[in-house]
Amino acid sequence: MMLIVSTASDEQLLVATPSDPESFGVFYDRHHLAVLGALRQRAGGIEIALDVTAEVFAAALQRRSSFVDRGPGSAKAWLYAIARNKLIDLYRSGGAEDRARQQLGMRPLVVSDTELDLLERRLDAQSSGVLEALAELPEHERDAVRARVLGDCSYPVIAQSLRVSESVVRQRVSRGLRKLRTTMEAPS
Repeated sequence: MMLIVSTASDEQLLVATPSDPESFGVFYDRHHLAVLGALRQRAGGIEIALDVTAEVFAAALQRRSSFVDRGPGSAKAWLYAIARNKLIDLYRSGGAEDRARQQLGMRPLVVSDTELDLLERRLDAQSSGVLEALAELPEHERDAVRARVLGDCSYPVIAQSLRVSESVVRQRVSRGLRKLRTTMEAPS
């Protein structure tokens, strides 16, 4: 039985992973930035946090059979317990472990300075609420703003990937940023 992963709960995704590996990918997509952001605060830098985050998800994939669905939120709590333990391991050993990644045959992470800068921007945007506001934009504006601001893509590149003119991309980015500014400046 294939799960409709886009509407499945986190708990359903973890339970379905052995028979439907795509489920774990969706679980990862939902939570990797939040885990990375939380670890960046505590690990002492983005590079170390990336290593620890990779190890957290590798360990979660290995241990998925030990997950017990205790209702809504239990998958996220289980994941953050793994993250906490990996962070404790980091403090004890003075470096991020890679045992689970090695056992799964995963290659070491190689991240360029440009990729680190882009990731830092995404994490900063997430922690400031921009990503939530961005999600409220119409899809065409959201895609254009995401590519331009978070992806640091040029207007011609975005136009080509979205198959629209450069002026349409500029309008979408401008409108999207205007709406984001209004949303972010509105009193709560």
